[in-house]
Amino acid sequence: MPAALRGGSRTQAKPRVKAPASSPKSRAQQSRGGVYTPGKLGTAQGVGLSPHHALLAAGGVLAVALIATLATGHRGERAGADISARIDKMFASLGFRARAVHVEGASALAMPDILQAAGVYKDQPLLGMDLEAMRKRVEQVGWVKQARIVRLLPDTLVVAVVEHNQLAVWQHSGKSLVVDDHGRVIPEADAGRFPGLPLVVGEGANEHAPEILPAIAQRPRLKDRLEALVRVDDRRWDLRMKDGSLVQLPAVGEQEALMQLDQLDQRTRILELGFERIDLRDPDMVAVRPRDGALPGQLVAGGA
Repeated sequence: MPAALRGGSRTQAKPRVKAPASSPKSRAQQSRGGVYTPGKLGTAQGVGLSPHHALLAAGGVLAVALIATLATGHRGERAGADISARIDKMFASLGFRARAVHVEGASALAMPDILQAAGVYKDQPLLGMDLEAMRKRVEQVGWVKQARIVRLLPDTLVVAVVEHNQLAVWQHSGKSLVVDDHGRVIPEADAGRFPGLPLVVGEGANEHAPEILPAIAQRPRLKDRLEALVRVDDRRWDLRMKDGSLVQLPAVGEQEALMQLDQLDQRTRILELGFERIDLRDPDMVAVRPRDGALPGQLVAGGA
């Protein structure tokens, strides 16, 4: 090769030194600026369109579709819907499609009903989902008090729920239903799968159960022996015990009546000894009807 002449001097051209070939990993780090890009997002880059630019392009197309809708009426609406569907399909092809649904805050029994209400199917375009409509559907499920739906791009949907507390099993008109801590029925709940919940019986028992059950729960000796709370004429409660005994509470002042029952049990251990009936409907007198004669040292009012 002829020598290069510069400024009248003759210099020898130096051979070029080839830079060492960079590894695929280092090239990837340089092109991504050190930020980790999930595989699905990398697919979008591989076709020459970054996810960020793709989203901006989608926004521009949707803006054009909105202008067309306002200008042309229903024909524009149909055109806009068609454009939106095509955009959803395009992003789905780039990896923005549902591959996983995570349900948070739900019990195992509630999970199937929540997933069915969400109505998400595999590979559904993630960006085209109506999250507000989905949230409303999920909150229609009896288990659910509150729901929140979040998209995690590129392929995950999170359904976060707060469940109603299951309070009792309500037996009424030949049916057994699970009610929450506000007395509302949870229609999807199978009462047979909640043997540990207290049983309330009768018209209006579901509505008034939240008022009395916390007081019962504070009295373990009474709670352990209780079979059911029976609502009488939707005015007051009868407590039916597992041994067949009956405690009659008043229509007004049931908390005070339960305190009287506590005092009686402390003196006589009556919950252990057994009785036929304890009538607490009169605030001035506790009437006890024992099974086999009067309890020693206990005043019994006749006719109870």
